[in-house]
Amino acid sequence: MDYEKILADKAKTIKPSGIRKYFDLAADMEDCIALGVGEPDFKTPWVVRQAGIENLQRGRTCYTSNAGLKELREEICRYLFRRFGLAYKTEETLVTVGGSEAIDLCIRAVVDPGDEVLIPEPCFVCYAPITELAHGVAVPIPLKAENSFRLTAEQLKAAITPRTKLLILPFPSNPTGAVMHKKDLEALAEVLRETNILVLSDEIYAELTYTGEQHVSIAGLPGMRDRTVVVNGFSKAHAMTGWRLGYAAGPERIIGIMTKIHQFAIMCAPTTSQYAAVVALSSCDEQIEEMRDEYNVRRRFLVDRLNKLGLSCFAPEGAFYVFPSIQKTGLSSETFCERLLQEKGVAVVPGCAFGASGEGFVRISYAYSLDHLTEAMKRIEAFVHELEQNGHE
Repeated sequence: MDYEKILADKAKTIKPSGIRKYFDLAADMEDCIALGVGEPDFKTPWVVRQAGIENLQRGRTCYTSNAGLKELREEICRYLFRRFGLAYKTEETLVTVGGSEAIDLCIRAVVDPGDEVLIPEPCFVCYAPITELAHGVAVPIPLKAENSFRLTAEQLKAAITPRTKLLILPFPSNPTGAVMHKKDLEALAEVLRETNILVLSDEIYAELTYTGEQHVSIAGLPGMRDRTVVVNGFSKAHAMTGWRLGYAAGPERIIGIMTKIHQFAIMCAPTTSQYAAVVALSSCDEQIEEMRDEYNVRRRFLVDRLNKLGLSCFAPEGAFYVFPSIQKTGLSSETFCERLLQEKGVAVVPGCAFGASGEGFVRISYAYSLDHLTEAMKRIEAFVHELEQNGHE
C-alpha cells in the first residue's frame, strides 16, 4: 500500500503543533517542570462537577439537538449579555466540542479555495492549518513587542486585498497575553465597516484580564455585530478543559451553515458537559474571580523575575501566558527551549511555534502553582547565567 499516494497533500504538509512537541518530551522526563500547556491547575468548580454527576445519574446520556441544549444556549445568551453586553438569540448560537471546533467550523463555513484569511501573529497554533485545510490562504500580520503585540488599523488596512474573506482576532492573546482595548478595536472597526470581511473573534480568554477593565468584544461596537462570529468556551475561565465544550455566537445565517457542518462532522457536543455548563455559566462568577486573582499574582511574579533576569517581558494584560524575549542569549527560540529542557528540566514553548514573528521569544504558561513557577524560575535563572558565563556557546 502506497500511503504517500493515499494521504491528502494538505494533511501531509501541515506541521504538528509546536506546543504538543514539548509537552510530549516533558512527559517522559523525571523531575521536569512543564510550563508549556495552557491548562488551568484549578479543578473544575465542585458545583459544575456535581451537576455532571447528577445528570449522569438521571440518565441524561442521549444526543442533544445538533445546535446544543436549548437550555444551555439560552444561558449562553444571558451570560454574554450579562458579562460583555452582547445580545444574541438562541438561533444565533451553536454549542461545539471546545472552542477549537467553533474556529474550525467558522473557517470552513466561509472560506473558499484561494480566499485569504488575515491572522495576526504570534497566535494560537490552529488558525493557519485549519485555513490551509479549507484550501484558503493564511496571511500573517506580524505584531510587534514595542506595540504590546496589538493589531493596529494601519497594519490591518495594509494587509487587505480583494481576496480577503476573514480576519481572525485572537484577543486576549495566546501566546502573548496582549489585549485590545476599546479604542484599539474601534480603529479596526472603522476599517472593516467599509468591507465585506467577516471577523472571527476568538475570546476564549475574555474572563482573564488584569487591567481592571471589562473585556470588550468587537461584536459590541456599532456596525460590527452582523460581521462578527464570537468564539468562546469553558476550558480556561471555568477550568473545564477535559469537558470539551465551546460555543459560537454570530449572524444567524452563518451560525446555520456552521451548524450544518457540525451536524455531519460531530452530531452534538457531549451531553453531560452541556448540562454541567448551564451551571458553570449561571453559578460560577465568584470562582472565576478567585482564579483570576490567583493568576494575577503569578503573572506579576513572572514578569518581575524575567525582567530582573534581563529577559525583557512586557506585562501581559490577559490570558495566562508571558512572552519574554530571549534574544539576549543569542540562541534561537527552538535551541533555547531544547537546551532548557535537556539541561534544567523546564519545558516552555518556542515563540516560533506561534508564527515566524514569534522567533526570539518563548511562551511560559502561568496556569501552574506559584511553587512550580518559583522552582522553574530558579532553573531558568541558572540556565541563563550559565549561558552568560560560557559566552552563549
